[in-house]
Amino acid sequence: MSKRRVAITGIGLLTPLGSDKQEIWDSLCQGKSGVERIQKFDPSDFPSQIAGEIRDFDPGRFMSRKEASRLDLFAQYGIVASGLAVEDAGLDLDAVDPDRIGVIIGSGIGGIVVFEEQYKRVLNRGYQKCSAFFIPKMMMNAVSGNISIHYGVRGPNYAVASACASASHALGLAFRTIQYGDADVVLTGGTEAAVTPLGLAGFCAMKALSTRNDEPHRASRPFDLERDGFITGEGSGVLVFEDLDHARARGARLYAEVAGFGTTGDAYHITAPDPEASGAARSMTLAMKDAGCGPEDVDYINAHGTSTPFNDPMEVKAIKKAFGEQRARQIPVSSTKSMMGHMLGAAGAAELGVTAISVHDDRAHPTLNLENPDPLCDLDFIPGEVRDIPMNVALSNSFGFGGHNACIVLRKIQN
Repeated sequence: MSKRRVAITGIGLLTPLGSDKQEIWDSLCQGKSGVERIQKFDPSDFPSQIAGEIRDFDPGRFMSRKEASRLDLFAQYGIVASGLAVEDAGLDLDAVDPDRIGVIIGSGIGGIVVFEEQYKRVLNRGYQKCSAFFIPKMMMNAVSGNISIHYGVRGPNYAVASACASASHALGLAFRTIQYGDADVVLTGGTEAAVTPLGLAGFCAMKALSTRNDEPHRASRPFDLERDGFITGEGSGVLVFEDLDHARARGARLYAEVAGFGTTGDAYHITAPDPEASGAARSMTLAMKDAGCGPEDVDYINAHGTSTPFNDPMEVKAIKKAFGEQRARQIPVSSTKSMMGHMLGAAGAAELGVTAISVHDDRAHPTLNLENPDPLCDLDFIPGEVRDIPMNVALSNSFGFGGHNACIVLRKIQN
């Protein structure tokens, strides 16, 4: 049986740069940062006081107040992003067999907002004051389950958790689900709402975050010698993956074809990346093999690019291993996190959405704040300005705590 082709037909983004897809893309191309001082709570006692937050969030466009009250913020973000994706795809869900529509969503942390709220309530007032909605709001699969309920779709439905690779693993599994005929459409991506006191404290305790508090817009600086940690972010990215023939039959806009998926494990350390980068490199090699392309075919890489001392040079080494030193230096690479911060379990979906727009528009956004390149990070990271690139094949990388590696290949749809 031949595998079916999969297209991206809808992109829903809820990010620190906004929720309008075109506005987000324009901001990325113009090198605008969404990183600011934290406003959700007073961060004055924390070493890192900045983040990529969702501002002025109103879930009311896509759900009732009652529905929103029964959802943790990460699930609200996911439902809103799914609504944006369905709208963008022009998808009439009533015209598709609900048994043929799946939902596969990733999250690295899940319902930490309700976890903190209910812990304080129980600690101060006793277990009897714990909300009956605590577990249904906190559980990682709350978002995929509630999206399916919200839309009445009954295809494959589950959640994926692999830290910062969560969304990319969800996207890869959605790709396989359609390829092998288990669904015609999948709403897929990731969501995260971990800009909370406990979430920030955990990353601060690990000394993983930037402390450039006086210059928020300059704090996320992937591949720069002066980087001092990542910027935590929040939001959601949900994409509509669709069988290509199904999409063409309804006259859908086609952003790009999902052509390949590769995933590996480091088996090295629970938080640190393997300095030899063998697992990350193999994920790219496997994704290209799955797509039927080679290093010479790739026109652009959207990097994981976190702005941490260890991850950035590891990713450079991985790209060189996967592509060869000479070819690696020829491929334009950029980091979306330089402007959005690190959306954790949602990052891979937001970045694949951005990569799909890049393939569709033949443009790659710059890497912000790359002013003094690290000698260990010596690839073409598109510093400064947007670049027009004839783009037939592009890669998007995600690497997560636990040694989880994922790479997705997109291809321009020409036939």
